[in-house]
Amino acid sequence: MKAGRGWLMVAVLGWGAVSLPVAAAEQDPWEGFNRAVFRFNDTLDTYTLKPLAKGYQRVTPDPVEDSIGNFFGNLGDVVVLGNDLLQGKMRNAGIDASRILFNTTFGVLGLFDVATPMGLTRNDEDFGQTLGAWGLGSGPYLVLPLFGPSTVRDAFGRVPDAYLQPYPYMGDVAARNTMRGIETVDTRAELLSAERMITGDRYVFVRNAYLQNREFRVQDGQVEDDF
Repeated sequence: MKAGRGWLMVAVLGWGAVSLPVAAAEQDPWEGFNRAVFRFNDTLDTYTLKPLAKGYQRVTPDPVEDSIGNFFGNLGDVVVLGNDLLQGKMRNAGIDASRILFNTTFGVLGLFDVATPMGLTRNDEDFGQTLGAWGLGSGPYLVLPLFGPSTVRDAFGRVPDAYLQPYPYMGDVAARNTMRGIETVDTRAELLSAERMITGDRYVFVRNAYLQNREFRVQDGQVEDDF
């Protein structure tokens, strides 16, 4: 998964990753505020981002769409590598560094993912997970405007991760905004089929999925299942 992108991605794609009992209500003391922000995000998505994503998917050939996703995934691997190192996961760091090297060179600036067929499977780390690995609790659940589901810990974790991306170092504002826009629409397009998994109360579904999946990732999958 591409690091740090898409308000719905972690929730939807992570729902089936683990079945953990999460006391979500206890982790969501700001539910009133969070629901209001969730409605704002959902309305914005329904009337702007989702239609753009559908149009993008309709006019973009699949190989081109795959290459765009690979390009931004390669940029995201830099974030993963930085957090591998911060957590002392040197083997994973070697894998992700190799992915960046091979995909940037043989994969033509990341347009083609040549590393995965070589057995170099992408890891998934961000600074929120790094803080969790260092022993910092997640804090309350928090829905961020535009960015979507998070926790207090993960919200602060977005800041260092942002400096491992190219955007802060791009002087051309038009080029920076264009890249961000393409990345956002491409990410949203990937979710058009996956979002059908959402059932019942959309807010509760996304919240529970996010919290469960983040716990699973922070613990590197080593979470006890009470069932």
